[in-house]
Amino acid sequence: MLNFDWLSGVSPETAKMIFFGLYILIGLLVLSLPNEYIWVGIKKEDRHWYNNLKIWSVTVLSILATVYYQF
Repeated sequence: MLNFDWLSGVSPETAKMIFFGLYILIGLLVLSLPNEYIWVGIKKEDRHWYNNLKIWSVTVLSILATVYYQF
């Protein structure tokens, strides 16, 4: 069995801020990806804003962070 007694001293607010900070860090790492890496395999004339994976990943991270922050 796993023993997580060492986490008993961490307050819920601190845990929320740690995970919120991790979401921000992941979002910054996603935004740092080069655009050409995002559009690999898609011709320039077939590129649309809704195909941009950066937008989708930041949107999903924002939704997850908002839901987690509320609860």
